[in-house]
Amino acid sequence: MHTTLDCLDCLVRQSLRVSRMVTDDRGAHQEIMHRVLVHLSGADLSRSPTEISSTIYRIIHEVGGSVDPYEEIKRRFNDLALDMLPGLERRLAAAADPWDAAVRLALAGNIIDFGGGRDVKARDVLETVEASFLDPISGMSPADARLHVDRAGSILYVGDNAGEIVFDRLLVERIGPEKITFVVRGSPIINDATISDARAAGLTDLVRVIDTGWDGPGAPPHRCGPAFTEALETASLVIAKGQGNYETMSEVTRPILFLLRAKCPVVADHIGVAHGAMVISGRNLHVDRT
Repeated sequence: MHTTLDCLDCLVRQSLRVSRMVTDDRGAHQEIMHRVLVHLSGADLSRSPTEISSTIYRIIHEVGGSVDPYEEIKRRFNDLALDMLPGLERRLAAAADPWDAAVRLALAGNIIDFGGGRDVKARDVLETVEASFLDPISGMSPADARLHVDRAGSILYVGDNAGEIVFDRLLVERIGPEKITFVVRGSPIINDATISDARAAGLTDLVRVIDTGWDGPGAPPHRCGPAFTEALETASLVIAKGQGNYETMSEVTRPILFLLRAKCPVVADHIGVAHGAMVISGRNLHVDRT
């Protein structure tokens, strides 16, 4: 997915917001924004907005001195999701279609996203969980997605955000952990999940967990490390969660299912769904017509 002019406006606003999170020094804010604007003025718009944002976060870290400004936010939402987990497990056990419910909960978890200047509250997560059982899903149905999941011998599950990966855990358990390799980010970036978040969520005790091997959001294959690229090439199916993974992996030629909430109008337009929709979008999938 390429960067649009609307993406640049979003990136500028996000840069200022995060710079104020990492330091109270107005001089540092000015230096950060000057460097960000210079970067954006020469940015290659054929790259994904997620890739362009990775340089912005490096600038913020260099000037502001904070390695992980979202550390407390990630801890808080990991704790929130883990507190919710027993109740969610009971709902799954009582559901008429536990697979459909697990997919919907995984999609609901994608609301825990602080990219693009979003400010998520605990009540937003609770409300989204309830709505996820009622709202329609755009693109592929959970039942059709299950056909591809069941057929796959091995699955690379590319996670997105801290807290959200607790919701993913429910779907991982429903799929079968034995055939899943779960992916987190290589370094702290926004509120994206890292290996420490995977431990907190209990995923490291459940499945093999690797990281992308790069320090930015999303998972652009040409920038990721060898462990990720090898897993990508050998997996029967990829499940990619969230907008950042969609932005960086929408041109991947492997069989892939994107699961996300279209929180950005640019992403929604690229997929061809309504802004705010829950989405399952498939690419390069074998369709058995016999």
